[in-house]
Amino acid sequence: MNRRTLMTAAGLAGMAAVLPTGAAAAAVPGRCGDHAWCDPGLSPDERAALVLREMTLDEKISLLGGDDLAGAAGFGHTGTGHGVERLGIPPVYYGDGPVGSRQGNGTSMPSGVSLAASFDPELAETYGATVANEVRCKGNDVVFGPTVDVLRIPTSGRAFEGFGEDPHLSSRIGVGWAAGAHSQGVMVCVKHFAAYTQEGQLGVVGSRMLYNAVVDERTLREIYLPPFEAAVREAGVGAVMGSYNRVGGQYACEHQWLLNDLLKHEWGFTGYTIADYAAMHSTGNSLANGMDFEPWPALVYSPAAIRTALAMGQAATSDVDEHARRILRTMFSHGIFDRPEYPNDDSRIDKPANLATAGRVAEAGMTLLRNDGLLPLDPGALRGKTIAVIGEAAEKFVQGGGSSSTTPYSFVSPLRGIQQRGAEAGITVVHEPGKTPDAAAEAARNADVAVVVVSDMMSEFLDKPNMDLDSGIGQFPPPAVGNPFADQDAIIEAALEANADTVVVLETGGPVNTPWRYRTRALLEAWYPGANAGTAIARVLFGDVDPGGRLPLTFPNSEDDVPTAGDTARYPGKGLDVHFTEGVLVGYRHYDAHEIEPAFPFGHGLSYTTFAYSDPQVSADQVSVVVTNTGARTGHAVPQLYLGLPSPREDVPQPPRQLKGFAKLTLEPGQAASVQFTLTDRSLAYWDELSGGWTVAAGDYRVEVGESSRDIRAEGAFTVAAERRAE
Repeated sequence: MNRRTLMTAAGLAGMAAVLPTGAAAAAVPGRCGDHAWCDPGLSPDERAALVLREMTLDEKISLLGGDDLAGAAGFGHTGTGHGVERLGIPPVYYGDGPVGSRQGNGTSMPSGVSLAASFDPELAETYGATVANEVRCKGNDVVFGPTVDVLRIPTSGRAFEGFGEDPHLSSRIGVGWAAGAHSQGVMVCVKHFAAYTQEGQLGVVGSRMLYNAVVDERTLREIYLPPFEAAVREAGVGAVMGSYNRVGGQYACEHQWLLNDLLKHEWGFTGYTIADYAAMHSTGNSLANGMDFEPWPALVYSPAAIRTALAMGQAATSDVDEHARRILRTMFSHGIFDRPEYPNDDSRIDKPANLATAGRVAEAGMTLLRNDGLLPLDPGALRGKTIAVIGEAAEKFVQGGGSSSTTPYSFVSPLRGIQQRGAEAGITVVHEPGKTPDAAAEAARNADVAVVVVSDMMSEFLDKPNMDLDSGIGQFPPPAVGNPFADQDAIIEAALEANADTVVVLETGGPVNTPWRYRTRALLEAWYPGANAGTAIARVLFGDVDPGGRLPLTFPNSEDDVPTAGDTARYPGKGLDVHFTEGVLVGYRHYDAHEIEPAFPFGHGLSYTTFAYSDPQVSADQVSVVVTNTGARTGHAVPQLYLGLPSPREDVPQPPRQLKGFAKLTLEPGQAASVQFTLTDRSLAYWDELSGGWTVAAGDYRVEVGESSRDIRAEGAFTVAAERRAE
């Protein structure tokens, strides 16, 4: 076990000590009573069958819907599932949590895309545990998170919330997140199922509430479904949240193939499905096609609506039984019956420890896009000199809007973090809000080093109209930064013109246009860095820690280069139909297939040291390579394995490369490490729509290992002699 693993284990153990979990929790009397189904020696299925036998139809119906409009959120929970007191069935409390608890104040974690940029599933486990611990300490049984929707459109309003454009990366980070949350005794509800890729423009065009994803099965299976499949089959999540949109003409929350055929039968999902808020449309269709629970407000699944659907023959009482059975079975399997209700008590949260964790996650996701030697800043050389911190964002808490917006217990701004670090080194740090280019230029000119901090605004409800820094201004909810008239690109240009030693720090939820990038000596992507933003940014700028991030999404050179550009049928859609005709060529796959040079490619990120790759060993089962730190500083390496699969037919195009493995290494100067990547049939397979299954094609498989999708350091190949069905 390496030092970082020990630290992670210690952090999880510390949180577990706040409230008992596992064996300790089992020893505490639960709420079930002395009914036959209260015997923990029985299986969850046996216990659910026993209690279901004793329930009236009205009691079963009551389990399917959460609070009504009048009863809901006075207690601060995101939603409540009804219990049945006479049978010892406890209520279930739900809390939002993709980036932290939204129930009152909480520790605001860095955005999901920041976590993905860490390329670190172990850190994802710590992240999920931190969020779940606070959700639990606020009295909730279920956390709504993580968000694992694969990014299709760089301007999507929720780009910041998910884990980027690659299904393998999203799967690995999502599984880690869920494992961490489960360690805290909280059930995970992964979201949003499925093909949920846009919010829409102006609230109507391409609206998430209305659009129909016209997408082929191969694209679904290879791009948009793998993170959910991993969450179900590997992480054992208890709930899956249905999305707002339609898929192939059916709303996702009443989709027979998605919910029943695929999720529950093919994947063997034993938990229950939950609709997103106001995502349900038809009581009868939802009952018959696999939707188990509607949270607040229960309108489509109100008792009256369900009774009417049954009376009209739109669904059967056996459907109600099945939904109630799934909810009960999952409650038993996650221990909700067998422990006391979690108290809503903020005093049980170790706020300083969680703030420190937020800082470590932010550091691990900080992605150094450009650097010609200006970074890391040398405290000794700058002693007695001046750093000008420019930009309104330097003082603000920058985050995404919607269900991932949080109110932090405390916040360290970028300005404060740099001031504190500067004071330790005898450096004067001044601030200029930079409301005009002239003011920014003046501040930069009078400083030895300028640090310009800028941000965008992304939010649930509305996609950005373009990739400009300022294009999110005027969205609902209001932007996180104050001046709606500031031209942040002009501020950057002015500072660069006045002082060549200028660092640009981006606090963005996704890729943005960077027309000035070739004039910067250093460009750092900090994402939405959470409550401990300033500490993390300062530590990276001064080299107290190596920037740990790599891009989980492509920064295009031009908006004309994105996969949906110039095709309104692809985005925002033609009528209500959004055509996914780019197929599997999403994100970097598109840029590689069409030989388009991005501004910054998927997987890119610089270290303060350098790495060499040697001794590649390649077979159909395993790929290995030796990575050596060839520089003078300790740093983070992120070797990435890409495969180029052969195309079995003309109608099955394959991208030049697909991410199939990665590792996160911390190496001291001169230190080397051998990295092994295991390949399975699924690593080599494509979804064959003709045979309806995962298939390994015959032919030559190209192997590439490198520092990004465009920086390949070691290559090889192997051959599969005959086509076979993947196991």
